[in-house]
Amino acid sequence: MNDLLLTPSAVATNNSNRFEYTDFEEVVEQQPVTKSHVSFLDANTNQISMDELKTQCVVPTWANQELTISHQDFIEAVHDAAMTFYQGESITAPDIRVSHIVRGRTPNALGKRASELLECEKTQFYQRMAFAFTIPTIYESIDGQKLELCIGGVRNYNDLNLYRASKSLEKFSVFVGWRVVVCSNQVLTGQGVKLSMEVMDLKQLFQQTMELLYNFNPARDIHLMQTLSNTYLTETQFAQIVGRMRLYQALPQGLSRYIPRLLITDSQINNVCRGYFSNPDFAAGKDGSLSMWNFHNLLTESNKSSYIDTYLQRAVNATDVAVGINNALHGDSTYQWFLG
Repeated sequence: MNDLLLTPSAVATNNSNRFEYTDFEEVVEQQPVTKSHVSFLDANTNQISMDELKTQCVVPTWANQELTISHQDFIEAVHDAAMTFYQGESITAPDIRVSHIVRGRTPNALGKRASELLECEKTQFYQRMAFAFTIPTIYESIDGQKLELCIGGVRNYNDLNLYRASKSLEKFSVFVGWRVVVCSNQVLTGQGVKLSMEVMDLKQLFQQTMELLYNFNPARDIHLMQTLSNTYLTETQFAQIVGRMRLYQALPQGLSRYIPRLLITDSQINNVCRGYFSNPDFAAGKDGSLSMWNFHNLLTESNKSSYIDTYLQRAVNATDVAVGINNALHGDSTYQWFLG
């Protein structure tokens, strides 16, 4: 794994780490690879195609009627950045999930009842959108499970005040990490996620995505996950950790401030417990033992039930918790509370 080296196709200057970014028009056209897949985000969302985003959804505007960056433009900017940075690799078409639809009407139908509206008079857009795509030619294996490099993003219009008189900074979240192929569980660490990427236009969005890809070290994440696969929980330890996770939700504020943050919810903890016995890929062994790698996958599997706007934060937190508990099993005190 130490031999893994990913070289960006963007050109760095001799005296700095800044890139000479390719304009959008100059990006080499590569045909995305499509494939069957398991959804990376299930509950509370609907799947949508790029064509539907372009033809069936309007683009919200600021108060001065200037357009915001559309969902489809956001997706294409990140996809173009990945195709530029990983030039020559196979890249899949984006999987897109949306939620919180906002319905409206065209100006000429303002006086009509909702039941009288014609289809051509109805408008809609989605407040929240998440997408992800993989690079199948960049892969690794952990404990018999294949992982592919994965890139994606999240957009939430609730982060914007569209009543502003003029255009302002727009916020996006972009991530790069690994995805477990068999189940689409996402492996994300803080170094591969930028939760608040503020930009004025697509060029800035493209540039900041390139910077994220450049600073990401895929070998580091793989080494971290391989470390998890070498540590095992007993059934008693698993039960202790799950019990502490349930207890965490009720801790008084004075005590919880001294304990590392846990974002997973009670219902998701219940899913982790069910997965311990029945998950086809990451359940405990016959002796009740569970690797920390499998424990991490049970956490990320349960995270698929999150809303789009909390998905990335909880994915990163799942990795933090799994790594922290793994360190506690080897003597570190930071996450010791979860072991009792």
